[in-house]
Amino acid sequence: MPYQRKRRKMNAEINVVPYIDVMLVLLIIFMVTAPFVTQGVDVDLPQTSTAKTAAELAKEEDSGAFIIVEVDQNGGLGLSVNNGDMQRGLSLQDLLIRVKAELEINPKSPVLVGGDGRVPYSEIILTLDALNQAGVSSVGLMTEPLDS
Repeated sequence: MPYQRKRRKMNAEINVVPYIDVMLVLLIIFMVTAPFVTQGVDVDLPQTSTAKTAAELAKEEDSGAFIIVEVDQNGGLGLSVNNGDMQRGLSLQDLLIRVKAELEINPKSPVLVGGDGRVPYSEIILTLDALNQAGVSSVGLMTEPLDS
């Protein structure tokens, strides 16, 4: 009995398995690198031509209350509510707990962050980031007016 070779029928389909593998690898690469590309802090600054004082900002709000977070030259944190006494030497966790508590009482209170001119910029950014992660949606930056 002679051996007959089976003839295979020509298959015109594209094998997509390698393409799927490549796409999955690219997806994983983009998922891993995406958090490193988007660095920054969303800050909602007032859009006016002149700066406003904390009292003016508080008057615009219904409650009339405002929260001031300060970073001193050594990186220490302080908190003042409604222009009361500044509580200094707070840890970041204590500060966040107190700010959240004040925002539960007065949800429309503006939160203002001020920093000493000699403090490293990274300390202020870390404070802004912590406030953002704690759920504070609107943060203003405090400045002094220029001397003429």
